[in-house]
Amino acid sequence: MDSHVYHGYTVPPFYDSMVGKVIAYGASREQAIRRMRVALSEMVVEGIRTNLPLHQELLNDARFVRGGVSIHYLENKLIEEQRGAR
Repeated sequence: MDSHVYHGYTVPPFYDSMVGKVIAYGASREQAIRRMRVALSEMVVEGIRTNLPLHQELLNDARFVRGGVSIHYLENKLIEEQRGAR
């Protein structure tokens, strides 16, 4: 976990949307994904909305897990989901 935030920190009202980042690695893509799933399942952030649920969803998306996605993967996924919600 890489962050400037500490226990008791007050996030200002106009905060940078990236208050922290989590990096997982492994000997294989599968291992890194497993490690990230565990890290995100143990993550607790209180007081602000986070995108943890989105990242957990991505790590369970078969296309992402399989690999070979482009840099447009997330953008397209969100557009598809928005269309499906209408």
